[in-house]
Amino acid sequence: MKKNLLFLVLILPLSLLASNLKGKVTDQKGIPVPGVNVYWMNTTSGTVSDTNGEFQLPRPANAHMLVLSNVAFQRDTIHIAEGQTTLTAILKEVIELQEFQVVQTSPGTIKPRFTALQTERITAHELTKAACCNLSESFETNPSVDVAYSDAATGAKQIKLLGLSGNYVQMLTENIPNLRGISSLYGMGFIPGPWIESISVSKGTSSVKNGYEALTGQINVEYKKPHLSEIVHANVFASDAGRVEANVTTGIRLNKDWSTGVMLHASDELIMLDANADGYMDMPKIQQRNLLNRWFFNNGDYTFQAFVKALSEKRTGGTMDQTYHIGIDTERYEFFLKNGYVFNHDTETSVGWIVSGSWHDQDGMFGHRLYNGLQKNLYSNLIFETKLADHHKLSTGLSINYDSYNEQLISNVASSMVLPNYSINDDELVAGAYAEYSLHLHDKFIGLAGIRADYSSEYGWFATPRLHLKYMPWEYLHLRTTVGKAYRSPRMLAENNNYLASNRLFIIDDNLPLEDAWNYGVSAQAYIPLFGRELSLSGEWYYTDFKKQVVIDTDQDAHKVFFYALDGPSYAHSIQVEATMEVLKGLSVTLAHRVNDVKTTIDGELREKPLTSRYKGMATASYTTPLKKWQFDFTTQFNGGGRLPDPDALNPLWDREFNKYTIINSQITKYFRTWSVYAGVENLTNFVQSNPIIDVANPGGADFDATNIWGPTHGRKLYLGLRWSLDRD
Repeated sequence: MKKNLLFLVLILPLSLLASNLKGKVTDQKGIPVPGVNVYWMNTTSGTVSDTNGEFQLPRPANAHMLVLSNVAFQRDTIHIAEGQTTLTAILKEVIELQEFQVVQTSPGTIKPRFTALQTERITAHELTKAACCNLSESFETNPSVDVAYSDAATGAKQIKLLGLSGNYVQMLTENIPNLRGISSLYGMGFIPGPWIESISVSKGTSSVKNGYEALTGQINVEYKKPHLSEIVHANVFASDAGRVEANVTTGIRLNKDWSTGVMLHASDELIMLDANADGYMDMPKIQQRNLLNRWFFNNGDYTFQAFVKALSEKRTGGTMDQTYHIGIDTERYEFFLKNGYVFNHDTETSVGWIVSGSWHDQDGMFGHRLYNGLQKNLYSNLIFETKLADHHKLSTGLSINYDSYNEQLISNVASSMVLPNYSINDDELVAGAYAEYSLHLHDKFIGLAGIRADYSSEYGWFATPRLHLKYMPWEYLHLRTTVGKAYRSPRMLAENNNYLASNRLFIIDDNLPLEDAWNYGVSAQAYIPLFGRELSLSGEWYYTDFKKQVVIDTDQDAHKVFFYALDGPSYAHSIQVEATMEVLKGLSVTLAHRVNDVKTTIDGELREKPLTSRYKGMATASYTTPLKKWQFDFTTQFNGGGRLPDPDALNPLWDREFNKYTIINSQITKYFRTWSVYAGVENLTNFVQSNPIIDVANPGGADFDATNIWGPTHGRKLYLGLRWSLDRD
């Protein structure tokens, strides 16, 4: 009785809150349609239908027109009556109307309100606002994720989330761990932008169902689905920097159960650039060929998917005369199989089994050093989910991950420098079990608690607890908090061979630890009716506290890079505020500002982490004319200064600090009935980091270093592209 009274006291304030709309989306044959963008007109409140075509969405005040959008179906706008809480929507397949068009622009970034995790979904529409040639360029208009070159020689790009490098972000494709180890440096360029259906960014430790990683967050990439995408879509692109590329994607429905899709990508850099005339290529030439094929089968309660992908890439950099040569050849193959079966729709009881694997071979020459790496991976995840009762759901499962590494770092005997060699043959098998419980109280409070236990053949047993809470005290305010632990197996050569773009000696300690950290987060989102529209305001604070970490020390000695276990505190604070609003019909504006405080104990002293901007600001504006004939996009990034690695005290060749700088990008798109043409400019002000390569005239000397990169290494870039689609009849 006391428990019941306590329960009533706790949920009493919830009666003051607004209701949510629950719904299901099907096609005209009654088949559930996943991946439908569902949002309230003239707001940023939206979500996406799940694999069963179902969705839940809070209803803002005065909102009554619901928009349902998917590329394979006609957009539908439905009036929702006051007090209505359920909806079954039937979408019609795309039919082109010659006489007229009804256009309602969908939000480029959707922030689902009815989730415990703080997540934002970058849609394919958002990716068209910039020159999105690949995944690494998909975050140009996103204030949460930073993307920058890791050096001035290899063209490798790394992301940063919550102030920390991408090694601490769990990368997923189709909710499967991917782009790990050797592929982490260059893998952001392995996924062409036109192949992407959406990108979900979750901050803080996320669900235990996807593993024990994700120290700062999780990024999941969804490829286009063959049964939902266009029949044919083509995208060709060219820039004045000499880059050309072509992409073709297809989606074919063979019958009511089977669909298949093929995606093709080819890109090349046709010219060698040296705008600052230092004799060194500003950017490497990259030639890539990429092929993907996937199959989708759905018959009632059973779903099956099969996926294969093959990539070949060649990177060529170094001096213009190639006396100092950088050449990186990569061959990569991936596959996955997904099986899912729904036993009971009423109790949402289902089982899923995922098997995936990859083979990644990278051969690299960095001047007088060779790095050859081979990584083989096999992953399996068995998931069981069921509803225990109203408002209570349980997910549990078993997973296993196997990595095999074969790496060699060889110093070329032709060099006069004496550098150490490394040979690594390492296998790691991690098996684990997990359980995750979710509680939904009157659609206003969500609790998500998870725990997993894993055993590593290299590090032994470890446990991963996580807790996420969401509460809506008022209709316009959503509060979230999160706490959780995460782990990561460090791979020094695989993840850091970009430092070979220098003549620093590698000093790697033995018995480096399994990295682990606690992540804490608090966020608030407010949705305020204003002038008949909605102003979205958000604020967040995240704190990552490392208990064990591998320190990458470039401060002790300007000619060495040390890898050793942390001995002292290491943390990252990240605070961000953001405002988004459609200020005028067709004109959406986003303003954001983030402050980073990232410190690590380096050589016994707690210091600011080098090459990390202390703040980042962003302003974006996107305007679409009536009937969507033209679209204008404008993005400005404000990057704060930071610390550089310590220079040689006797012969300082660089400063101790780098200055703040601003990057401006802009694009114009003209839409026609089945195709569009776009033109844009990146780095409008032509800002370039001065002297990005230390001792560039002497690449064989001890001072040569191309890794002190904090800003752009190439100037203004103009580009032109064309998109064409054949939609379903």
